[in-house]
Amino acid sequence: MGKRKPRPSAAARGAKSRPKRSRSGKQGAELLEENSQLSEHDDWALCAAETVDAESVQHEKKSNGRFQGIVQSDEDDTEDEHDASNADAPGDMISKGNGSDETETSCSFHGHVSHVITNEEIKALVKQNSKFKWEMPATDIPRSKWVGTGEKMQGTCDDHLHDVKGKLRDHWQHMLSNHLNSRMSFFSLCNSYRDIMHCNKKPFYLKSNGMDSSTMDAYVMHALHHVHRTRDVVIRNDAKLRNDADRDISDDNTYLDQGFTRPKVLFLLPLKSFARRVVKRLIQLSPLPQKDGAMGQFKKEFGESDDEMDVPEHSTKPADFDLLFAGDIDDHFLFGIKLTKKSIKLYSNFYSSDIIVASPLALKRKIDGGEYGKEKDFDFLSSIEIVVVDHADVISMQNWAHLEAVFEQLNHLPSKEHGTNVMRIRPWYLDQHAQYYRQTILLSSYLTPEINALFNGSCFNYEGKIKMVTEYTGVLPKIQLEVQQLYERFDASSIAEAADARFDYFCNKVYPKIEDSDEGGLLLFVSSYFEYIRISNFLKSKEASFCRIGEATSQQDISRSRLWFFEGKKKILLYSERSHFYHRYKIRGTKHLLIYSLPERKEFYPELVNMLGESENRKCNVFFSRLDLLKLERIVGTSSARRLISSDKSMFVFC
Repeated sequence: MGKRKPRPSAAARGAKSRPKRSRSGKQGAELLEENSQLSEHDDWALCAAETVDAESVQHEKKSNGRFQGIVQSDEDDTEDEHDASNADAPGDMISKGNGSDETETSCSFHGHVSHVITNEEIKALVKQNSKFKWEMPATDIPRSKWVGTGEKMQGTCDDHLHDVKGKLRDHWQHMLSNHLNSRMSFFSLCNSYRDIMHCNKKPFYLKSNGMDSSTMDAYVMHALHHVHRTRDVVIRNDAKLRNDADRDISDDNTYLDQGFTRPKVLFLLPLKSFARRVVKRLIQLSPLPQKDGAMGQFKKEFGESDDEMDVPEHSTKPADFDLLFAGDIDDHFLFGIKLTKKSIKLYSNFYSSDIIVASPLALKRKIDGGEYGKEKDFDFLSSIEIVVVDHADVISMQNWAHLEAVFEQLNHLPSKEHGTNVMRIRPWYLDQHAQYYRQTILLSSYLTPEINALFNGSCFNYEGKIKMVTEYTGVLPKIQLEVQQLYERFDASSIAEAADARFDYFCNKVYPKIEDSDEGGLLLFVSSYFEYIRISNFLKSKEASFCRIGEATSQQDISRSRLWFFEGKKKILLYSERSHFYHRYKIRGTKHLLIYSLPERKEFYPELVNMLGESENRKCNVFFSRLDLLKLERIVGTSSARRLISSDKSMFVFC
């Protein structure tokens, strides 16, 4: 691997005497051999591979009674200091004092963080050479299977919680009781530390609360286990150093137990109601009590009642809509959760937190600096080891670019040192290889090209990848009307050209027929905001008789457009998927449904077709290309979608 020489920090440049610390792997040795020749423009992280001044180290031992570990605390918070000096056995949270090094080395956590990545592995990860070469059935999910890279996962073991020790294990066995087995299938996948893409997760608002809850429990349990394991190692090492104040750790790799900053887990969620659900469950699944003061603030900001209680009694909307938007639907939240030996603390300082809970929007604003002129500070993302993106399909209905921006800032070198003991930083952080150790868990009810691109382009876990593959039956049987649906295929050679090819097909082949027809009641549905703006501008240029409903349309304009369309004053109504997602309108007066681009959410398709119920002469036209396979298979079924894509014909009819 090449040697990096960016600029060091002032603290690293000011160190006087730096005895070398041994590092795991060939690259660590090479970096240490060069440390004596680093110029004042070299990166502080490379200087961190050396030890701090020997005299200051001894002074720190004598004055603090221990080395500063990951258990960093605020100036006014002494709980962590108490934890490290407590007379109880170190690691009591997991091992009840019986966590010997030999026992710990057999767990997946230790195997994951202690691995030394090679040049060949990095090259393969960057080139994405590994293929999904093995498969296994997906428990409780019909017509689905898991496929993966790397070594094939072993079947379910007799002891599902073999890696979990002490109070955490006892608490789960007591609390989950008969429901533990349903959580263990996905927990075992998470505990493999591989990147996971689960894009057939039945969300709680689609009458699948049991399956969604078991998946959520599994990743929350995995996050708690990872944080407790991390803390257990640090506290045990702190105890060893307290008992031997003269111990020299500069040549002992067993004390490499932390990252640049404390936060290790990041939960990314779209709405406050979803965050409330996850945090509430995290508190229940932890054996630690929470601090009442912070919990009061949490209830004030996120609500006290169960989300289901906020569903309107006499709603005209679909049941899944009412459940989805029950509770607080604010999409701006960001806070930390700190786990100590005594309690769980919500709203902790980011740099003393173990878990960060955020919406992509709030975290993006934090990365950008928030208020004008405010200093940018997102170093707390530098040492994230587990990222969970739940309800990614809902995030895609917000602004996917925010999520991509967050991933771009993960695992970068921090701009400041944040009080970390550089002698105890894991070597793969110093080598800027943290992204290859980060586990990403993507959860969605369906797969989109954007989710696929994020999984393929931003997830490089050396452990490998696992994703779900599903055979769909389609949603055509949910259509309540007898209506012919004409599917028209246009040619698009690549994803980059697909949008232009679709637009050209509409302008040159379809719109002239619409323009020549005197019939009104044409509902023109588009799935993306880009298409919505493009078609709107085109219709304006043609001086077409149309109105529109998009996600940014005011309520007054929406009411006016619906009335004009119903009364026939406007010939065309342009309607976006995001607008339907946030409002689920029933558009009266629809005689002809023209689907410019298929909806991402398969349940929207029968809802749109069923809007033709008031028409005597029903028409439905759908445009698609070979690149729309993901959408097609969810709507017409996997087998039918493959025929539509591969057939020599370009016109297909479904009744």
